[in-house]
Amino acid sequence: MCELLGMSANVPTDIRFSFAALARRGGETGPHADGWGISFYEGRGCRSFHEPEPSAKSELARLLRDYKIKSRIVIGHVRKANRGRVSLENTHPFSRELWGRRWTFAHNGQLKGVKKLPLGGFMPIGSTDSEYAFCWMLGRLQGRFSALPKPALLDRAVADLCAELHALGVFNMLLSDSRTLYAHCGKRLCYLTRRAPFGTATLIDEDWRVDFAQETTERDVVSVVATQALTRDECWTDLARGDVITLRDGAIRLLKPGAPAAATIVVAPKPC
Repeated sequence: MCELLGMSANVPTDIRFSFAALARRGGETGPHADGWGISFYEGRGCRSFHEPEPSAKSELARLLRDYKIKSRIVIGHVRKANRGRVSLENTHPFSRELWGRRWTFAHNGQLKGVKKLPLGGFMPIGSTDSEYAFCWMLGRLQGRFSALPKPALLDRAVADLCAELHALGVFNMLLSDSRTLYAHCGKRLCYLTRRAPFGTATLIDEDWRVDFAQETTERDVVSVVATQALTRDECWTDLARGDVITLRDGAIRLLKPGAPAAATIVVAPKPC
């Protein structure tokens, strides 16, 4: 299994703290040593970094940990290869253009029979079931909408596609179109929201502690999604299998399975 990291914020925010923990799990504190990648959105633009080697030993990962790239949406991934050889083309996150927007996708788990699903106008470059599922999703969205739909309609369409893939196996996923960060829990995924009054947090994977009151303003809202909790002294909330959440400007909404597009639940931060 791989590990995922996502962030949504209402202001450009750097993710060095959380990425440091994820990078350590890429071959040091975790077995995910078969590649890593991270994508940062800047408006509709997206800059991505990938390597088919352990992030824990990567000079590039170390550079990104020390470099303040600020973004409102981030998707990161460390890989434990299951399907597809260890190579750059099989390294997450994957990206494609649709409706004039850069879509980014990362996944962990296995999807039995996914390559039997018919593809539309998007083709995989590598050999993973993950990239195939991504191309299938985009093809289905393109076939359903001729142009970028309103957020509520797109939310429901993404949730429906996630439910179909969930039936094929383990589908832990992060997806973004630069406007929204989508997360689907196939087996394990958790989240937290940081907002005023901010406190301190300590990483589980290394001795790094941050006082967020010194790094933020009272208006900041930052939500983080991860496969497993990254900090030892914050309240992480586990998603249930099959849950789909949307994250916009740090606010989290849970999409009710099979419900109309407008049927969402605003998720409040979990009290400690």
